[in-house]
Amino acid sequence: MAWLTLLYAIVLPNIGGIANAFVIKEHVREWYNKKIKKPSWRPPNKAFGPVWTLLYCLMGYASYRVWVTLDEPNVMSLTTLPTPLKLFLLQLFLNWIWTPIFFVYKHLTLALFEILLLDASVAMTMFAFWKEDVLAGLLLIPYMAWLALATALTTSIWISNPGWRFGQDSKKKSSYSFVIERKCKPQIAKKLL
Repeated sequence: MAWLTLLYAIVLPNIGGIANAFVIKEHVREWYNKKIKKPSWRPPNKAFGPVWTLLYCLMGYASYRVWVTLDEPNVMSLTTLPTPLKLFLLQLFLNWIWTPIFFVYKHLTLALFEILLLDASVAMTMFAFWKEDVLAGLLLIPYMAWLALATALTTSIWISNPGWRFGQDSKKKSSYSFVIERKCKPQIAKKLL
C-alpha cells in the first residue's frame, strides 16, 4: 500500500502541470512566441515540459518522505495537517496558478508578484522539509534553482513589455477608449482616459 501513496504523492503535483499545459498551448503559440519580447538567454520552450515533470516528481517524492516522517497524517484534514505539508500545498497552489495568470490573463505585474510569493513559499517549504527530513529538503533545491531562473525571466519580460503589464497591450486602443474619443469632446475624453 505504501507504493500507492508514493505514486499518488508523485502524480499529484503533475496534475496541475499537465492541466496547465493543455490550457496554455494556444497562448504560448500566439502570444508568448509572437507578441512579447523575451531575453535571449531564456530556455527553449521544449525544455519546460520535461524540466517541470522532473521537478514535480522530486517535490512529490519529498512530500511523501515528510509525510512518512510525520507519522502519515490525514491529508484530507487540512486544519490538522502539520505545517510542512500545509506549506507544501500552499506552494503547489501558487505554482499552479502562476501559469494562467501569465499566459491566459497576460497580467505581467500580477505574475511577477505571484512568482515572488511562490519563491518565498518554496523557500519556507524547503526549510520546513529540511527540519523533518534532510533529503526531502535537498530534493527541493533543483526546484528553487529553476524558480530563480523563472523569476528572472518573468522580471525581464515585465521590464521589456510595459504594454502588457496589466493584462493587455496598452499600445492598442480598447473599444472603450475608441467610443469615448468618438462621442466626447477632446478635453472630456482626455479626463476619462
